[in-house]
Amino acid sequence: MPGDGIGPEVAAAGVQVLHKIAGKFGHRFDTPEHLIGGAAIDALGDPFPSDTVACCRDSDAVLLGAVGGPAWSDPGAPVRPEQGLLRLRAELQVFANLRPVRVMDELVAASPLKEELLAGVDLIVVRELTGGIYFGEKQRGETSASDLCVYETHEIERIVRVAARLARERKGRLCSVDKANVLETSRLWREVTERVLVTEYPELEFEHMLVDAAAMHLLARPAEFDVIVTENMFGDILTDEASMLTGSLGMLPSASLGESHRGLYEPIHGSAPDIAGKGIANPCGTISSISLLLRHSLSLHEEADIVDEALRQVIASGGRTADLSAPGEPVMSTTDMTDAVLRALD
Repeated sequence: MPGDGIGPEVAAAGVQVLHKIAGKFGHRFDTPEHLIGGAAIDALGDPFPSDTVACCRDSDAVLLGAVGGPAWSDPGAPVRPEQGLLRLRAELQVFANLRPVRVMDELVAASPLKEELLAGVDLIVVRELTGGIYFGEKQRGETSASDLCVYETHEIERIVRVAARLARERKGRLCSVDKANVLETSRLWREVTERVLVTEYPELEFEHMLVDAAAMHLLARPAEFDVIVTENMFGDILTDEASMLTGSLGMLPSASLGESHRGLYEPIHGSAPDIAGKGIANPCGTISSISLLLRHSLSLHEEADIVDEALRQVIASGGRTADLSAPGEPVMSTTDMTDAVLRALD
């Protein structure tokens, strides 16, 4: 689903990489295209049309570009692109959003942080995706408004288990982020998290951290994090912050997973309507999302490794889109970067 803004540009790059992998390994991937978001509102009046829903149900994986833009930004509009995204997550029952953050040595100069802070940064944020304030009951009056934040015990248990399994495969460290000094939902989050980790994953080293402290430490000592697990809104904000460690929001992929193999894959950036159609969007986050798709939904781990390595080689050889380039460096277009990755796959 290409979506809106730069979504079609980066999604096309991802699909090209997917079919290149198919050719190399003798696979065949069927990639039907469907509408979502603002494009779907314009065409059909619905941000998540029935044909799109049906195709998602029948697919092994879903690749999303981005949704939204100024054409549909009226807060009072009864139908908005973001509604399609929330319905998509609910339809697929993808409650665990994985956002890996790994700093490439070659891109250290692109980050606003000091070089010494970025050495060894390799973390993953596990964000609860289908609960919390984004999905809670909403009310709006003339002079007041409210958004209800609700978490059930089982929602916390299942996301913590996903994060714990990842930590067990990595460095064995897990940080749970909440706001337990203020919010009742966070107090429940902390109690449930501690019970699950102590009883089911005693081998892990874990800590609780308030979200404001986590935001500070992500910039002050990012290399000390391994796996971070947190609720929906906190995860949304912290991962956008963490993208600056890598040099650009355009570098980060994501995988949204549930109990089945089926997942939703997308770069974490938005639709960036200000650069849409200019051919300068960074496709790397989408290409990395293809790697996650191959790995998590299709269990094609060798293929995923090759996509990761091809992207690393292009970056190491100086490939830079506009968001990554320093003054005086050559700049690659979206198509140039994609073609470079395709050549590296050969």
